[in-house]
Amino acid sequence: MIIQSFKPIAAPDAEILILGSMPGIASLEANQYYAHLRNAFWRIMGELFGAGIETPYAERQEILLARRVAVWDVLQFCQRYGSLDSNIKDEVPNDFARFFAAHPHIRRIGLNGGKAAKSFDKHASIYLPTGAASVALPSTSSA
Repeated sequence: MIIQSFKPIAAPDAEILILGSMPGIASLEANQYYAHLRNAFWRIMGELFGAGIETPYAERQEILLARRVAVWDVLQFCQRYGSLDSNIKDEVPNDFARFFAAHPHIRRIGLNGGKAAKSFDKHASIYLPTGAASVALPSTSSA
């Protein structure tokens, strides 16, 4: 099954970019980043920025934008059955050259999980802006 990621949550003044690999089934069905209730992403965003799961999704997005935090996925398209990153095949990355040109203040990139880190290194690390650094983070997924 071919799946497509979402548009980024990002303002032009974003300084931090958090990248996942590709939305899972719950996220695709809800049309929301990190929608699975056992995913820790929004609990962490709640602790850090006040954008917790109890806040309506549109407000969570606005909070992150105000805090200069962007959220996106490394992949634009892929084939995957189920939600596991290990099932991802035929990766097509997002356009990072264009994204970084439109978001010149990005300085920190957090790669949410091993697959996001591996795919970013493979497809997008060459577009890393001067002075920016990426770091592989533990996955927020319950899987």
